[in-house]
Amino acid sequence: MTVTTSITVVAIATALAVGLIANHLRRRHRTGDDDDEASVSDLISPLETLAVLLVAFVIVVAAESYGSAAAAVEAEASRVDQLYEVSDYAPEPQRERLQAAAVCYSRAIGAAEGPLMAEGGAKSPVASVWSSDFRRHFKELAHRRDATFPLLVEADDERSKARQTRISEASPAIPSFVYWFMVVALAATVGAFAFGLPRNRGRSHIILLCVLAGLFTGSLLLIEDIDSPFSGRIRITGDVMQQAAADIAEDFTVDHPPSTLPCDAGGKRTTT
Repeated sequence: MTVTTSITVVAIATALAVGLIANHLRRRHRTGDDDDEASVSDLISPLETLAVLLVAFVIVVAAESYGSAAAAVEAEASRVDQLYEVSDYAPEPQRERLQAAAVCYSRAIGAAEGPLMAEGGAKSPVASVWSSDFRRHFKELAHRRDATFPLLVEADDERSKARQTRISEASPAIPSFVYWFMVVALAATVGAFAFGLPRNRGRSHIILLCVLAGLFTGSLLLIEDIDSPFSGRIRITGDVMQQAAADIAEDFTVDHPPSTLPCDAGGKRTTT
């Protein structure tokens, strides 16, 4: 359990407890059948509306960020595979070099850059070595005016955009002050509901209030989880890139049987 999760749970639970205690004290000091319950309910209503709208808005923003990150991971793997296939039409020695670089790049993304995503996103120099190799070999093809040059450049450009999107979406899309403002709003709502319980409340009122507090807490924890797409409980994995790396590595073995890849299983360069 993270610090943010712990504070969130404690905040809602504390608000619930404080609200119930305040409600109990209010009932003890109240005389007769005064109608202040109606006025309390009127005050709670706008607070409830604010809390619900805020949660809905933040969930949508976090879900969009999560979806963009997942789409970028799949797009990057697809473009690396496409880059390998288009390179098959390039002349030698650029064909073998580009295909080797594609295999090593996909390995480096999975082994070196993947763990950085869980820390908020950053480019790994191990993977960037191979993307630089792409451009170096493209220049050689451009000088030779090879027909595959524009196709390769287009595939690499889409790969680069997908990589940049993946990295940018790895960091939280919800600013921390917005998240904590939402925690305060929901905690205040739960506390207000507890404070405004009717005088003749029954067990069902307490049960429903606890359910409401649990739902609010679950919503906050869900937002925290999907706002960290590569480190949460429902995190995005690098399986699709690892699968692409395995596929094109197998193709490289078939296409260039006497050659060996210039990198190890983690994508680190082993030859110059």
